[in-house]
Formats: sequence, C-alpha cells, structure tokens
Amino acid sequence: MRRHYSLPNCTLILDGFGDDFAPANPGDSRPLLSILTNVECRLVGANKVLQGGRVFLENLVQAVSQYAQEFLSGVRHPQDPVHEPDHVYLEKIDQNLHRLVWYPSTDLNIPESPVNIEISTVQLFDLIEAIDQFFADTRTLPDLTLKLQPVSRRYHKVNESVASRTVPFLAGLGSLVACALLFYLLPVPQVRKPENPPIPAASPSPTLPTNPVPPPR
Repeated sequence: MRRHYSLPNCTLILDGFGDDFAPANPGDSRPLLSILTNVECRLVGANKVLQGGRVFLENLVQAVSQYAQEFLSGVRHPQDPVHEPDHVYLEKIDQNLHRLVWYPSTDLNIPESPVNIEISTVQLFDLIEAIDQFFADTRTLPDLTLKLQPVSRRYHKVNESVASRTVPFLAGLGSLVACALLFYLLPVPQVRKPENPPIPAASPSPTLPTNPVPPPR
C-alpha cells in the first residue's frame, strides 16, 4: 500500500505492508500501514529523489524537525553531521536559502555522495508540513514518534526577534513547527531554596503586682 503527503513544493511517499490483526478505526477505513518498505521525498526543482527505508525516514524527520527548531528560534545548536548512509542534515546558506545534505544508501548505487540540494524557505516549510501530515496520520507507522529536545540558550547569537522571523510563515503550518517553537519559548525551570518562615514574636507575659492592695472593708 502507498501513502502520499503532498504539498506544492514537496511530496512524501511511503510504501509498505499492512497488519491483518490491527484493530479497525471506526473513523478511518484505511488499512494500517505498519511495515515500511520504501520512502521517497520529492522536492520541486531538485534533480534527485531522496529515498530509503525506515532508517532514512527516521533520520529525515529528526533532521528536519531539529533544523526547524533552530531556524524558528534563531538558536544554533552545533552538531557534527554523521557521514553514514541514510543520514540527512540541513544547514543555513542565508535567510531564504538552505542546503539539505543526504548520504544515500549504498544499495541505491548513486555515485554522488553526499547529495547536496538547495531549497528555499518556502520549500523547507512544505517539507516540514509534509512530515507533519505523516505524523498526524494515525494509520501509518503509529509506532514512530518524534523526540524534540529544547535547544540550549547558551548558543543564542542572533539579534533578530523570534516574532519577526516566524510571522511570515506561521499561517497554515502544522504542529511540528508549533512544537519546535514551543520548546524554545518554554522557560528554563529555576530551583529556589525554600525561604525560612518568620518566627512569630513571643507575647510578653503580664506583670503581677508585687504588693497587692487589699480589698476595701
């Protein structure tokens, strides 16, 4: 079976098999795709089709979500790229241009490795939205989850505000972008020592007269 997640500048295609013993979903009659055999990511204008299996898909969604988090927040978290088959990473060229680097599997017999594809910011957000559509599809690989981690603010070197960076692109974007931005905006919890409660002052004891006056007769 095949699943398409299509945007104007990006199409994500997943092929695989179903599970005959999976419980049915009353709101979605499609069979459950639980075994992935092939993934294709087609970007408009690119002369190469990104493809692979489950490892490639996991690396693709992790790289794209992490880069979206960094791009939206303006906080760069340097990481060494992994030069191994099926790995993907993105890097910024300028504000409106990005480089996607893909190391294809040796099974694909692609002589050019790594494959470098330049994409615009519009293409980047279509890629993000295609991945978001995939995660929203409960009938496709429900066991695959995305793990986002907050980016440390010690890498903050950008003066441009988050609002000015994100406003042109927020309309129509899915939860992947929202989660990426949310992780940046969450404040770092601060641990405070408990304050010592004030000790109430003792009330002065009443002073008894030393020579009591006898009652009148």
